[in-house]
Amino acid sequence: MAENYGAKDIDVLKGLDAVRKRPGMYIGTTGVKGMHHILWEIVDNGMDEILNGHGNSIEIEIFPDNSVSVTDHGRGIPVDIHPTEKVPAVELVFTTLHAGGKFNNKNYSVSGGLHGVGASVTNALSEWLNVDVYKKGTQYTMKFHSYQLPNGNVASGRKLQDLTASPCDSKLKGTKVTFKPDARVFGNEEFSFDTISKRLKELAYLNGGVKFTLTDNRQMSEGGRPKVRKYCFDGGISDFVTHLNEGKTAKYAPPVYVEKKQDNFVVELAFQHTDTYTESVFSYVNDIPTTEGGTHETGFKSALTRALNDFGRAKNIIKEKQQNFSGEDYREGLTAVLAVKMQNMQFEGQTKTKLGNPEVKSIVENLLTDGIKDFLNKAKKDLIDAIFEKARVAAKARESAAKAKSVARNISSMSLSALIGKMANCSGRKPELNELFIVEGDSAGGSAKQGRDRATQAILPLRGKPLNVEKKKLEDILKNEEIKMIINALGTGFGRDFNVNNLKYHKIIILADADQDGAHIRAILLTFFFRYMRPLITGGYVYIGMPPLYKITDKNKVSYAYDDAELQKILSTVGRNYTLQRYKGLGEMNPEQLWETTMDPMNRSLMKVTIEDSAEAESLIVTLMGDGAELRREYIFEYADFNKEDNFIETKRAENRQKSDA
Repeated sequence: MAENYGAKDIDVLKGLDAVRKRPGMYIGTTGVKGMHHILWEIVDNGMDEILNGHGNSIEIEIFPDNSVSVTDHGRGIPVDIHPTEKVPAVELVFTTLHAGGKFNNKNYSVSGGLHGVGASVTNALSEWLNVDVYKKGTQYTMKFHSYQLPNGNVASGRKLQDLTASPCDSKLKGTKVTFKPDARVFGNEEFSFDTISKRLKELAYLNGGVKFTLTDNRQMSEGGRPKVRKYCFDGGISDFVTHLNEGKTAKYAPPVYVEKKQDNFVVELAFQHTDTYTESVFSYVNDIPTTEGGTHETGFKSALTRALNDFGRAKNIIKEKQQNFSGEDYREGLTAVLAVKMQNMQFEGQTKTKLGNPEVKSIVENLLTDGIKDFLNKAKKDLIDAIFEKARVAAKARESAAKAKSVARNISSMSLSALIGKMANCSGRKPELNELFIVEGDSAGGSAKQGRDRATQAILPLRGKPLNVEKKKLEDILKNEEIKMIINALGTGFGRDFNVNNLKYHKIIILADADQDGAHIRAILLTFFFRYMRPLITGGYVYIGMPPLYKITDKNKVSYAYDDAELQKILSTVGRNYTLQRYKGLGEMNPEQLWETTMDPMNRSLMKVTIEDSAEAESLIVTLMGDGAELRREYIFEYADFNKEDNFIETKRAENRQKSDA
């Protein structure tokens, strides 16, 4: 370490070089998620125009070289000369951090952007970026690029072409940004049509009447036309709730819808009760998902309880001697979408997914209490009866539910006799270092127990499939032995009594076979965690173990492949007389193999389970785990590739036979 630390040692990163030097500070990761992040930055700019009444459509187009364009039809980025910086404003937007029109509330009454770094960060992490601005019959164009310097560093987002002007159709207006993510940052990652499509669909639901078009020039139809998806939902978040409840039985239709305004604050709410037993609330602030809720969700829940009880009393639905229904009663089986548009939003924590503005609770509560009452006063009797009957049934079930919850609260202090002979605990006392492997089957469980690191790794073998908790009552769930073992092992309680601070293991690793049964067990466990222990997922505690699919033996050398791509790479380097084993299950591995390939922290591969889109996760769980067989069949036919693995293996076997014949 140098002793003479002085001014000469201070690095000054000019322009956008800081973004290139530490991209994770601005986009979180340089993986595929980060690459999509720089696209969302441009899309969000277009959405901010729409949120403020300028334009009503956005088009995204993906090109074969992995470049992408985003076109909005708003006012267009300003192109006049900035009074102090003496350069066109559009140049400032793309080359200067914290340069934008959203730092005061004059130009944007609401905005999804917080820091004014979006467009410039996208430029900094692109190989090249072109911007076209259309205003009053003139097209203004400016180009930027990033290039290698002689010292090996990269000059990021530098101006390649000054702003030029040329005539265009006078009807054109708005901004078109085209860019190519830099492979020096993102490697060989490519834009995902499905990822972009899902986000645009969500935006279309949240902004009723706005049109979104996604075109993928990498995928051509038989007629030579690119793949296209278009989204526009005139019903907005009401259509969103209807979509989320596909596969469930709704108690009434259409959903309840309320919209209220106060100055520059707008709150929209849509909700509908179904025959399920869990609540599903999805909230957004300026189109940003708030997966951890916040003050707006708290205000909504208070408003729902207050409005329904006040209305029930006023209409004599709740009799004089009856107790009010609880919020839990009213929210059983509820699907709700809450969307807030506001200024100066403040988020809690690093993930920026929980709204923290304290004043929002009372604003939302007051607006929605009045709004829900107004709706009910005009609603049909069938809808009102359905809401209160659902609450009445939930209230009658309180006694049995209370007993079940009592079991849940006390389950962590119960005797561990149920786990004796099944679970092998670890000796470590630091939860942050400890891991719990939930293993499919006694055979694999035995290998895992023998091969593990006893200091930090606990093993819980499952002797049967856990219960699919979708559409099951609380008391039924707690009768399942496998579920009770998991709750007992984790020590957190579950449902409304869940407390993540009591978690005994900071890595919960689902270890199941790479077959249909294993996939089903993973789905069942993830459904349980999502419904009743969601903070385990949002907190990053849940993982899926990735055992190898293949064992390749070439003379005395043994290699393992975790997927078909890795298998292909390994087989291209081995000789003719190799043997290929496809693992049918974890039980085929001895303890040493299981440790080496799947449990050793130095060598293993783990997949962290995250929730990027709560609404999409809800829809997927209902589709795959609910009673909607038709929805499930449609999903399988759209996404499943039944022949990929078998075709690949048969191709490699044929190649091997040809080598042997030669």
